[in-house]
Amino acid sequence: MYTGNERLSKNFKLHEFTDSEKATKLGVDNLAQLTQQNYINIEALCVNVLQKVRDMIEVPIHVSSGFRCRLVNKAAGGVSKSQHTKGEAADIYLIPAESKGWTLWDVLKLIVRHTDFDQLIWETRPNGSKWIHVSFVTYRKNRHNKLRTNDGIHYEILEI
Repeated sequence: MYTGNERLSKNFKLHEFTDSEKATKLGVDNLAQLTQQNYINIEALCVNVLQKVRDMIEVPIHVSSGFRCRLVNKAAGGVSKSQHTKGEAADIYLIPAESKGWTLWDVLKLIVRHTDFDQLIWETRPNGSKWIHVSFVTYRKNRHNKLRTNDGIHYEILEI
């Protein structure tokens, strides 16, 4: 049904949200599990959040994890009701060499100040890796929850 080359917005294509190292290791075709509603949700996330910020900073925003079928989500350690399984969430990052001085923290602030989002999590790990988990929903009002975690287990409110 989907090829992965579908354009979701000016700068984002579907494969960015369905390609998965975890799925490849498991031998799972994540794209084949995608439903029409998942596609609609991913497109809404792109149009309402990611593309808006991409247009502001004019540098690539990369997706490390987007849509996850239930098997991939479980293998990734995701919670059973993860917004990733519905196509409502993405984990994003910048590549410093491409960032033209923008930081991931700058991206987080732009999301908070200029977009309608459901959940925003500033995720860091002891090894120095960091990313933003951001979600958007279409079936109710977005909550604008802002959290942070250093381990993916313990969460606290992010003041910004």
